[in-house]
Amino acid sequence: MLGLIIRRLLQLPIILLVIYTITFCLAWLIPGNPLEQPEGRRPPPEVAQAMLQQYNLDDPLAFYVDYLGKASGVSWLLGAHDRPFDLGPSLQHQDWTVNEIIAGNLPVSITLGLAAILLACIIGITAGVIGAVKPGSWLDHATLTLALIGISLPTFVIGTFLLIFFSIWIPIFSIAQWGSPQDIILPAFTLSLPIAAYIARLTRFGMIDAMDQDYIRTARAKGVPERQVLLKHALKNAFLPVLSYLGPAAAAAMTGSFVVEQVFSVPGIGTHFVEAVLSKDLTLIMGVVLVYATMLIIFNLIVDVMYGWIDPRIRLS
Repeated sequence: MLGLIIRRLLQLPIILLVIYTITFCLAWLIPGNPLEQPEGRRPPPEVAQAMLQQYNLDDPLAFYVDYLGKASGVSWLLGAHDRPFDLGPSLQHQDWTVNEIIAGNLPVSITLGLAAILLACIIGITAGVIGAVKPGSWLDHATLTLALIGISLPTFVIGTFLLIFFSIWIPIFSIAQWGSPQDIILPAFTLSLPIAAYIARLTRFGMIDAMDQDYIRTARAKGVPERQVLLKHALKNAFLPVLSYLGPAAAAAMTGSFVVEQVFSVPGIGTHFVEAVLSKDLTLIMGVVLVYATMLIIFNLIVDVMYGWIDPRIRLS
């Protein structure tokens, strides 16, 4: 187990370097000049020219090397920079660095993502177990239909409908507010539905497959209560494919859904990322992608470790 963790951590810089290179190429090809936008930061021409040279915005190779050195901490280790893991200043938000923007907004996205994952697990596992207990029944068809709707409908459609229904027609929740526990319910529920739909399908198929195994028949023959057979024996093994899906799903949810944050005006990192792409804020784009990629890799590592904890038969070699 320790060897797996060490190998994954050693692979982390290589994977991040590949992601950084691909993201840089795509971000640099975005048309426009980050210092000449109709909205946001618009410095005078002489200041803009100085900023282009200072941040290497006129030289892609120099920007690539310089930003990589500062973001990775190599420049700090070599004594060429005064702090490690510096993601640079935002080109659109004056007097704000990318580190400050991420530190201030990432906790909001993580809070929203945690709530969404929790709701998705509760809804998805419950629906999957109900459908698996009586396959072919109206309950099974109902859960499959709801799962199909959750997978097919885009989050902006679900979010807009919930916002109109529960904030305008039935004014239970406030609009474009963030700060109280009530404000997280609608965006978290919207973000959780597609994830819950996949979890419900995976749980259902896993439970149906597990119910046909010999150990389930043996447990029933020994007189084990049906509730214990379902939850302790069948669900434990059926949860393995769900756990595989939860790794990237949790990373995606906790870094914030860009669409959901836009619909509900949630001050998370997703809103800033959309603005960064539209304004070609290269430093903010690179910083957000690197943080997202790091979280995704770490969550997948956690999932692999949990695999061995849930099922010791799986050898992590």
